[in-house]
Amino acid sequence: MKDALSLLTTLGRRGGALTAGALHWFPVVGALLGGLLGGWWWLAQEWWSPLLAGALVVTADLALTGMLHLDGLADTADGLLPHASREHRLAIMRTPDIGAYGITVAAMALLLRVAALGSLDADVLLLVALWSGSRSFVAAVPAAVPYAREQGIATPLLARAPRWTVVAIVPAALLAPLPVAAAAAAGAAVVAFGARRLGGFTGDVLGAAIVVAETVGLVVAAAR
Repeated sequence: MKDALSLLTTLGRRGGALTAGALHWFPVVGALLGGLLGGWWWLAQEWWSPLLAGALVVTADLALTGMLHLDGLADTADGLLPHASREHRLAIMRTPDIGAYGITVAAMALLLRVAALGSLDADVLLLVALWSGSRSFVAAVPAAVPYAREQGIATPLLARAPRWTVVAIVPAALLAPLPVAAAAAAGAAVVAFGARRLGGFTGDVLGAAIVVAETVGLVVAAAR
């Protein structure tokens, strides 16, 4: 549990051992994050307009996750979207710089998240379902998709990576069936796109899958 908190949030202590055991706790940590953000969403809508409340929830999410997943989304966009060789894509994704692709995709994701939350009534269970479901999916990816790098931050996660966590999407889907289904499809599309262009996944691709899944789920939930 501590390793998963350290990896996915700013709540745990940094510097702990990163092992496949952390993956088993991804669904729980996702549910915890969703619950905290959902409670804050409810309070924010009591005090401010829906749009401002949505912006405050997105801000809280960035603070709780340390912007780790958003950084992964930006790096993934910079690496996967332009024309480049596999080796060049991986090199681009290692650099700390953010290019035009990354800035644009990250900005659009934030805009869509604020707009979707701002058009909905606060729903704690929706965020619990989406935040838990997205992390349940990515926790199972290392067991099914090869790692694109010879060595990297996700290397310790590969040994005995669990497959069962994908089943944790089922209770999430019971809370919000259509949004969670759309989120799972979007996350799978990101991982598949990464595997096609890189030959596997990276930590950045998993972060991108989480953000895209959550964002698509929120947009679907906001549909009239």
